[in-house]
Amino acid sequence: MRATGIIAEYNPFHNGHKYHITQAKALSGADFCVVAMSGDFVQRGEPAVCSKHIRARSALICGADLVLEIPSIFATGSAEDFASCGVALLSGLGVVDNLCFGSECGVAGPLMEAARYLNREPEDYKARLREGVKSGLTWPQARSQSLQQAGGLSQEALNALGSPNNLLGIEYCRAILRQNSALKPWTILRLGNGYHDDRLNGDQASASALRKAMAAQTDSPLMEETFNRYVPEEISDLLSGSRPLFPDDFSTVLNFALAERMRDGRGLADLEGMNYDLERRLSRLLISPASWEGRIRQLKTRQYTYTRISRALLHILLGITSEQAAVSRSAGYSPYARVLGFRRKAAPLLSAIKRQGTIPLITKTAVARKQLTGTALDMLNQDFYSSHLWQSIYFGKYGETVKNEFTQEIAVL
Repeated sequence: MRATGIIAEYNPFHNGHKYHITQAKALSGADFCVVAMSGDFVQRGEPAVCSKHIRARSALICGADLVLEIPSIFATGSAEDFASCGVALLSGLGVVDNLCFGSECGVAGPLMEAARYLNREPEDYKARLREGVKSGLTWPQARSQSLQQAGGLSQEALNALGSPNNLLGIEYCRAILRQNSALKPWTILRLGNGYHDDRLNGDQASASALRKAMAAQTDSPLMEETFNRYVPEEISDLLSGSRPLFPDDFSTVLNFALAERMRDGRGLADLEGMNYDLERRLSRLLISPASWEGRIRQLKTRQYTYTRISRALLHILLGITSEQAAVSRSAGYSPYARVLGFRRKAAPLLSAIKRQGTIPLITKTAVARKQLTGTALDMLNQDFYSSHLWQSIYFGKYGETVKNEFTQEIAVL
């Protein structure tokens, strides 16, 4: 029995994701595909447009055999934390042989070369990186420039540094090396529009383009004729029964969280992803209500990317602290595997995980708190909080009640 793993957000699920699942199985010769997926908030620092349960069911309908939730602390973290948690989760199952991810280069060798270099952190590279950040470059810009200048990488590896999927692939490879994981990295050439391309054209649109299209039709179901072109036909009915959420839907709750911190005199320095400069600039604006996007415009500078700021705002909203993240890293990033759904034919896979896995497999939320203790339980409670907040905003926007974390059934196909 062979299993291949995918780390994903599916925000939303589209034709490219279905292609990835199909190719991941074929490329690795796997019998099963296991997906580690973000929950109701995602790594770019935003709420997921559709609930994790709809996205998990979409993946199962389109070829995945088991979908697990990435703990919310790291699903909303930096690329390094997101990748480290996904790798730890898949490795902890004891049955996954490969990790398959999309990339712009289509070959794993240059990405693994860059990963080994970054894990070594040569002194010349580190010095140039510090200089780049001090000069006002964003961290990704400073890293790319430093790697170009420091030397030690092949031109093929250097060429891979400028593309978003390649960069995330490098983080997956770094995590595999750091954790001494048995996962073998495989990569599939990304087809269709680019990661950040927000145009609905070509054969495969990006998730960014689909989110933009969904935002333009928030008063109607997600699926319309132009949207159907980029979403697998077999999940169109599922998606048409859902309505999207966007960052600005959380503006009031964010303003409340900021006002509460000001009232209690807690400041913002203890929150994950916050630094002195961001805290100082945001603190001056605490009593000036703004939308989520408005906050980002208030804080945006050359040094801070949109995603960096949005992720910091999300950590304020969810109350995720630096200490909480550090303790969770020390607990192994993913000290449990929470099942969102599976195919019945994957029963042998689940049995093998129960025998060979090194982390608890959670299939029943009602008894999960009896399976976990300490940091693992704290992390799970953070997952519950995050999803219940998403569900509350969904109800407030649409007046539709959705099942909570204790009444929602696991998807079984």
